[in-house]
Amino acid sequence: MFNRVMLIVVLVPLAIILIALAVANRAPTAFTLDPFNPGNPALTVQAPLFVLLFLALGLGLILGGAITWFKQGRYRKIARQRGLEAESLRQAASQRPPAAPQGPALPRPH
Repeated sequence: MFNRVMLIVVLVPLAIILIALAVANRAPTAFTLDPFNPGNPALTVQAPLFVLLFLALGLGLILGGAITWFKQGRYRKIARQRGLEAESLRQAASQRPPAAPQGPALPRPH
């Protein structure tokens, strides 16, 4: 139920905005990688502005995800080590013979 609400509340308006952006910015735009010679045809691409915007958004998502993944590597390593340690402790506990049952603790006299 929550997923359907999120789909309707977030994704539908986002899709409407992206479609409007694409329709409004469909004229070809020059994108050049040479700031000193903008007319260089070898480093210039003609594409609709919305394509360039979507490519920039996708590149940002990929780069942001990769940087986050690399920065969190030490936490994944610690979690992996602790998981292995917990598994070895579980195995050691399962191989140990069960302890003799103890009766209820008696109160000490004062």
